[in-house]
Parts: sequence; structure tokens; C-alpha cells
Amino acid sequence: MGSSNDKNRRALVVGLGISGIATALRLRQIGWTPVVVERAPARRTGGYFIALFGGGRPAAQRLGILENLRDRVPDGSNYEIDRAGNRRPGAAYGDLPGSPWMMRRGDVEEAAFAALPEDVEIRYSTVPARIEQDADGVDVTLLDTADRSEVTERFDLVVGADGLRSTVRSLVFGPHEKYLHRLNYMAVAFQLPAPLSDLNPGDGATLIENNRSMWLFPFDGSPQTVLLNYHTDDVDAEFRQPPIERVRAAFGPEPTGRTLGEVLDAMEAADGVLFDSVEQVRMDGRHRGRVVLVGDSAWCVTLYAGMGVSMGMSGADLLGTVLERHPGDVPRALAEWDRALQPHIEAFQRNGIEQRRFFVPGTTVELVLRKAMTRGMRLPLASSLLRQLQKRDKSGQLKDTDIALA
Repeated sequence: MGSSNDKNRRALVVGLGISGIATALRLRQIGWTPVVVERAPARRTGGYFIALFGGGRPAAQRLGILENLRDRVPDGSNYEIDRAGNRRPGAAYGDLPGSPWMMRRGDVEEAAFAALPEDVEIRYSTVPARIEQDADGVDVTLLDTADRSEVTERFDLVVGADGLRSTVRSLVFGPHEKYLHRLNYMAVAFQLPAPLSDLNPGDGATLIENNRSMWLFPFDGSPQTVLLNYHTDDVDAEFRQPPIERVRAAFGPEPTGRTLGEVLDAMEAADGVLFDSVEQVRMDGRHRGRVVLVGDSAWCVTLYAGMGVSMGMSGADLLGTVLERHPGDVPRALAEWDRALQPHIEAFQRNGIEQRRFFVPGTTVELVLRKAMTRGMRLPLASSLLRQLQKRDKSGQLKDTDIALA
């Protein structure tokens, strides 16, 4: 699949998440030699819920990942609940515009890793410490965090796929504060160890209150995962105490009720809890010379848009395509790639801000409108109208569009 001009071209891919693995896969397909470095001492497993939209599935298929993925939504019910134990039929994530497959993050990472050729070099406990480039290549000093040793190597391309607080971005583009845009919400996600008392394993549920919410996502073959959201006026203060203390304070002082109480107790004992601020990465350009950013490090659209995984794989897939198209001009290829992605990034970031109101209403008005919408979904005429509006929703249509063909 690669041209002779691509033989022996080395690319450093920083980050072994979905975007990083997808990038390594695509570069390998076009004949490059990717070297992947990962800060963690081993590959991650498990994880919280993700959505793979129609626009991301063609890229996953071309990368050899899709064959090991499936929609894991079980045949259960979705409820809106309150702290008193009342429940009524509620809206699920799938009621938003678009056609997502629901699964755990670890499902995609495992499938992507299985597709990665065995000869792709992966170095764990390794991070870039310095990045210097010229017209012909990039010199990267890599730090082994286990023994503190350093080595400097030369690459034809460096790809930062190292997440929201990207080391590559800070070394090449500047400090995080220049690019991170806070939405003033916190997100907490983890997998439950066992079903909850008042719900069947295949049931989903939401507890929606002003400026705070709890979502339970069911999966075929494994326990539900939890997403907690809450507003904060001081993001930095949220990281000064243990996460469980901040979450209990955010959902207090009212009595929790049985379901929320069981969720908070499970969080206290859970491993691998995601506790982070909700932020978008906003950049005028995602490449400098021979260094490029992919995934959340480049455009984080937030979990409220639900496009992190789809865009991560689509962006990696397109990156390989433009590099193959311009084998002798890496900067030109990166510029073309950036221009192609820009309108999608802008649309999904707007959508993330809009859909925040669905995940966690921030005002009494937003809360009332959300309740009216979910109640309307249970009325035949209103439900039919809402479905038609969803099919015509531009952001939903864009989520199901293959970027490579757009």
C-alpha cells in the first residue's frame, strides 16, 4: 500500500490510546515505520462508555478495527429516576442525532491493538522531553521515566496523540492555557463492579438535576458504566481534594437515595476512575513543520459531542491518506489534512457545547426544557416529529459522514 518513497520513513507516535494506535496502524499501511511511546508502564484496559458514530465506522473498517467491534447496547429499558426512587421512561444517549454504536473505551483500544502489526515498536514508560526540528526531520529526546535515561533520535514525522494535556503540544505549540477552553463542568466516569439494586443489568438510567447529573450506560456482557457531571466555578479547586470528596460535596447536601448512594459508594472503591474537567482544545492550526497533533490533543470536542473516538480514528485515517498523496512533502500533507478537518472540528465543538444541556442542564430553564423534550418522546405524535427533526439535524448528519469522502 505504501510507495517506495515512504520506505524507511520513521514516525514517532506519542500516546497509545485510540488515536495513537490508529495513527500507527495507518502509517504502517502506507509503508512508514511508526515508533510508539506511551507514558504509562503498560497498555490500558477497561474504561468508560464511548460512542462510535457512522462517520467513524468506515475509518475503523479501513484500519482493520471494525471487524472486532459491535454495538453493545442490550435489550433493556431506560429510565429517568430521582432520589426518592421514582422512575419513568427516559431518554437514552441513542436518542440524540446520529447513529452511534455504544461500547466501552477498552473495547476499541483492544480491537485497535489487536490490529497493530507485531513488528511495530512500542516503548512504555517513555515521554518526549525535547523536540527540535529542521526542514528535513525532527530530533526528539525521549525520557525513560522508569530509569530516567534519555536518548535522542531523529524522525521524519512526530504525531502527538497524547490527550487533552498533550506533552507534544506544550513542547512545540506552547502552554496548555493557550489552547484549553474550560466549560466549567467536571466529568467522572467508571465501571460499576456489579448491578445496582433497583435496576436490571441491561437497564440504563439518568438522574438529572440543575447543574448535576448521573448517567448509567448499560452494556451487553458487562456491568453498567457511570458518568457523573457537575458544574464548578473553580476548576482548579476540584483537584485539591480526593475526587470522591469533591463528588459527594457536589451531589450534596440532600440525601442521595438508594441508586445515587450505591453509585457513590462504588466510585469510592473503584479502580480506574476518570475524574477531569470538561475542556475543549481550540487551535488555529494543528501542525508545525513536521509535528502534528491528532485526537484530543488537537481538537478535544468534549464527551458531550460524543465524537472523540470517531474523530480520532477518522483523523488518523485521513492523515495517512494525505501523507501517501504527498510522499515528498510532509508539511504540505499536514496543511492539507488540517484544512480538511477544520470544518468538522468547528461543527463538533459547537455541538459539544449545545449537547451539554442534554447531559447536565445548567439552569432551571434548561432543566424544564429537557424534561419537556423527554416527556414528548413518550407521546406518539411528538415522538414522531422529534425523530424527523433528529434525522434532519446537521450535526447528526455530519457525525455519520465519512470524513475521507466529505
